[in-house]
Amino acid sequence: MKLVVIIVSYNVKYYVEQCLDSLSRALKNIDSEVYVVDNHSKDGTCEYLARRFPGVHIVESNHNLGFARANNIAIRQSESEYVLLLNPDTFVGEHTIEEAVAFMDAHHNAGGVGVKMYNSDGTVAMESRRGLPTPLVSLKKMLGFSEEYYMSSLPWDKPAQIDIISGAFCLLRRKALDKVGLLDEDFFMYGEDIDLSYRLKKGGFENWYLPLPILHYKGESTHKSSFRYVHVFYQAMLIFFRKHYGHMSFFITFPIKAAIYFRAMIALVKMLWDRMRLSLGFYDGSKDIPGFVFIGSEAMNEECMKIARRKGLTAECHVADNENVRKFIEDFQPKRQSVLFVFDINTFEYRKVIELMNACKVRNAQLGLFSPAKKIIITQFEIIL
Repeated sequence: MKLVVIIVSYNVKYYVEQCLDSLSRALKNIDSEVYVVDNHSKDGTCEYLARRFPGVHIVESNHNLGFARANNIAIRQSESEYVLLLNPDTFVGEHTIEEAVAFMDAHHNAGGVGVKMYNSDGTVAMESRRGLPTPLVSLKKMLGFSEEYYMSSLPWDKPAQIDIISGAFCLLRRKALDKVGLLDEDFFMYGEDIDLSYRLKKGGFENWYLPLPILHYKGESTHKSSFRYVHVFYQAMLIFFRKHYGHMSFFITFPIKAAIYFRAMIALVKMLWDRMRLSLGFYDGSKDIPGFVFIGSEAMNEECMKIARRKGLTAECHVADNENVRKFIEDFQPKRQSVLFVFDINTFEYRKVIELMNACKVRNAQLGLFSPAKKIIITQFEIIL
């Protein structure tokens, strides 16, 4: 077996379904298998996916095991030359995985590979490549100086060695995992990708960034407005720091720990303030309701307009194909402050959709996808049935 793809899921069945749809195209020429490890979802994820993807291995946990432990279960159950850890709220370009595997085949000292991740507004996600969060780099980042942490001096359009690979798309050589160990299960969620990347480098392997496209909805698999998120995220920072830098002088470690606790406190205060405003009925007028723009086949537009009328959405339809869609996007004049482009995934390739959003010049534009077979609109913010 060449490759196993592992997706850890928690209450995001429609995003997982979309991710698996993109994998069905991306894995056509690769000897591979896919695992979905479900962390005790309450939305019927396992039953839903089992009916639609009989070839996918579904592991149903009775508890929420966290990201590291859930991935490790599937790594141990599988046998393959490479392991791809993939977030459920992503979709991949048709050739992204194939080209990443080919790179690993040609670079035998590569322990792991990350790719060029895009946000749903078409911008490049800065965490596509990161530097090692040493005490000094971490302190600079928490003070707002993040160029070194995000390795900003590197070009986006060329392969480059990096320190940290994002866990949203992390292609790993199994022999490297055999040497340095699996994900550290002390990390419940967040930080385990930093820890593993660091151990790969300490083990003598190279970590690489490749300019291959995926889209990451960035946060739909978690609830970043929750108190639990704040606790888990900043606790992961402390675990990593204690594990790798706990031996350093108190005069070095104390400012870092203080900064972590300070940032956590600020996040909690902001969250409480936002919730209080919401409970008192304050409306944030800056959050404009987007206008939906459906782009694709006539059949797709008809189905989407049915949904729009039923949901009371402001929407317009445009029939387009691969020949004329780019000009349409470039010439589009929005009628509202924010726009949500919904693409027909039967008409356009996943990589084409990412390319179009990256080329889009409309301010406050976001991406959505529609599958005519499933009649579901998926955006970063919501699922519309």
